[in-house]
Amino acid sequence: MGDITLSIPGELQKKMKKHSEIRWSKVIRKTIQKRIEDLELLDSLTARSELTQEDSLEISKKIDASVDKKLGLV
Repeated sequence: MGDITLSIPGELQKKMKKHSEIRWSKVIRKTIQKRIEDLELLDSLTARSELTQEDSLEISKKIDASVDKKLGLV
């Protein structure tokens, strides 16, 4: 198994120490694993897509504009 070192802000470290019963390395390992699974799913869903990144951005802008309109933000 590989090792990873990360830095966390002092305030966060204090809060983590208040819950020493939690195995923080296990929490982080599970979080990383979940993110990797999500990325792999996204990769598999988009692997056959013919949309370019520009196409995706244009669609995203249209969706955002539509949501803004429905919420009365425009």
